[in-house]
Amino acid sequence: MPVRVLVVDDSASVREVLSEILSGDPEIRVIGVAADPFVAARRIQEEAPDVITLDVEMPRMDGITFLRKLMSQHPIPVVMCSSLTEDGSETLMQALEAGAVDVILKPKLDTRAQLREAAMRIRDVVKAAACARVKPLRPRAPVPEKKLTADAMMPPPRAQAMARTTEMVVCVGASTGGTESLRQVLQALPPDAPGMVVVQHMPETFTTAFARRLDGLCAVEVKEAADGDAILRGRVLIAPGNRHTLIQRSGARYHVAVKDGPLVTRHRPSVDVLFRSAAQHLGANGLGILMTGMGDDGAVGLLEMRNAGARTVAQDEETCVVFGMPKEAIRRGAAQKVLPLGAIAGEILRIDRAHAGTP
Repeated sequence: MPVRVLVVDDSASVREVLSEILSGDPEIRVIGVAADPFVAARRIQEEAPDVITLDVEMPRMDGITFLRKLMSQHPIPVVMCSSLTEDGSETLMQALEAGAVDVILKPKLDTRAQLREAAMRIRDVVKAAACARVKPLRPRAPVPEKKLTADAMMPPPRAQAMARTTEMVVCVGASTGGTESLRQVLQALPPDAPGMVVVQHMPETFTTAFARRLDGLCAVEVKEAADGDAILRGRVLIAPGNRHTLIQRSGARYHVAVKDGPLVTRHRPSVDVLFRSAAQHLGANGLGILMTGMGDDGAVGLLEMRNAGARTVAQDEETCVVFGMPKEAIRRGAAQKVLPLGAIAGEILRIDRAHAGTP
């Protein structure tokens, strides 16, 4: 049964383009469009959608206010749709806090390739939202499609793991539902927690606002990763949207490389790319954690980390917003442990102590 979508945007051209993109997927059906929240409310009364795409700035009532009312009265998975602006990114952070499942950029028609990538992400995000645990929804399996693997960015990892050092690096991958889940984990960490690199599937510019928000909430330093940034104890680097982030080693020190490249497992940044680089350069010095999200990005990479000697963890089904990525990793035997969200921070600290040889 197709995912039923209501498109809410005050721009007629955006409503038309989004409707065309979504209708181009046989697993999605656009059941209506609305120019503002009041029209949307009437549409919802006529037929409740599985997912709503919601603009931020609209006449009569802004999208955030409508979202809060919706979540308190009639919870439906909502994907926020915004233009590519820093101010919009800050507002989108409020939307995620208010209960939005994910965010998408309004599609640009610059080139055919850009439109194709935008359409792919929009459809994937909407289908993932339909499986989110905001209300009882029947999960729908993604359509099998040829996807690039991490081979597109780097060769497979070497058989031998890197020599063990006293410093451990944590690599985390997340997608749908990950913004709030990551906040819970990072807020539970002390200021001297091990260095961490995170891939959270988000569009460009939104990762800047996301990192800034977390930095203000957490004892650890959180920043958007820049090419060459050192991975340090007490620092969390968030992969920038639309760029792949890899771990590299120089002597006993680690840093990140931020690179352009194709979509890998339909994502840029890709968790598989981060995890493969960790398998190559961290070996037994790594801890890989795969959290909530739709699809399978990170499952292969987590297995590569485990085979290279790293510790590996997957989030459990009960605490995932969407149990897709961790489920696939578990199925492949990539996860040494399966833990609820509330236990992940404690596991990071436990493994860090064990790695350093302290009680």
